[in-house]
Amino acid sequence: MSVDSAPINLTNHFLIAMPGLNDELFGRSVVFMCEHSERGALGLVINKPSDILLPGLFTKVDLVLGRDDLRDQPVFQGGPVQTERGFVLHEAIDAGEGESVYASTLTIPGGLEMTTSRDVLEAIASGAGPRKVFVSLGYASWGEGQLESEITENSWLTVAADPALIFDTPVAQRYEKAMALLGLAPWMLSPDAGHA
Repeated sequence: MSVDSAPINLTNHFLIAMPGLNDELFGRSVVFMCEHSERGALGLVINKPSDILLPGLFTKVDLVLGRDDLRDQPVFQGGPVQTERGFVLHEAIDAGEGESVYASTLTIPGGLEMTTSRDVLEAIASGAGPRKVFVSLGYASWGEGQLESEITENSWLTVAADPALIFDTPVAQRYEKAMALLGLAPWMLSPDAGHA
């Protein structure tokens, strides 16, 4: 296998939309990659808040949010797939022997987990659960080879993920801060790719 065709793994990386990517959801987006393999990729857009706040989401699922620190946090538009389903990105909580404490959790190398089961919401509602959480409705996905193709077409930049960008950075600053991880600013990049 040549170096050019070696598989890449962007799990625990950010995809940063190139300035020329004109798409309502993905334009100026930052996507945290939860999983990437030869079969495809799954990620959550971390900088597109919806008009729903966490207390509203909890009410919709018959729970009362018992944490004041999350009252003003928006629910995000994680992507165009399964937009009625919730995804909770949070720091890893180990139940021992490498097992997650929640029923349906994807462990992401680098210290984060993505949980889709109701038990994480119940834990948060009671004031327990993970301290830092990011909640989205929907996710982004790419089929086999699709993401790699979009990267070679200059749609995305990639950089190793920094959890502080997800949990501690104001939403309006996430795109520029993600670019800064590469030493770039959006104005430095032409929306048109150059081909000789």
